[in-house]
Amino acid sequence: MELENEMLMHAARSGSTHVLEELPDVDLNQKDAKGDTALILASKYHQLDMVKLLIEKGANVNQVDNGGNSALMWAAFTGNVAIAELLIENNANLNQQRTDGATALMLAIMAGQNDVVKLLLVTGADTEVCNVLGLRALDLAQQQGNTEVLEILEA
Repeated sequence: MELENEMLMHAARSGSTHVLEELPDVDLNQKDAKGDTALILASKYHQLDMVKLLIEKGANVNQVDNGGNSALMWAAFTGNVAIAELLIENNANLNQQRTDGATALMLAIMAGQNDVVKLLLVTGADTEVCNVLGLRALDLAQQQGNTEVLEILEA
């Protein structure tokens, strides 16, 4: 079983969808030592086809790693609009908070991923959620000096 887990995680990172097809009975929601699932890894490493296949096979889109990061949070932080869209279309929780209270919207703002910020806002991300420091999306955009996002949030 451990070998299957290693194969699944490697396939997720590398986008080897054919490997996933050869592991029909593997638990798609199992985690590695960092708490990453195959879906989180595929999102983190920009493997769109793997993300699609994992979702089709029933992977939990809202599962989190040891730091509380979901696949959507990784897509937001790394600026992958296509993966973020796919996760949102498949009921990813827009306002899920990780251990420090950050949401996907906050992570996208902090990373300067304005295209993902726009996507999250259009699809209904809550701008009033506060992290553990009591900061909202607008506060983080101000800290970052991100004038484009500030204009969007203030509109």
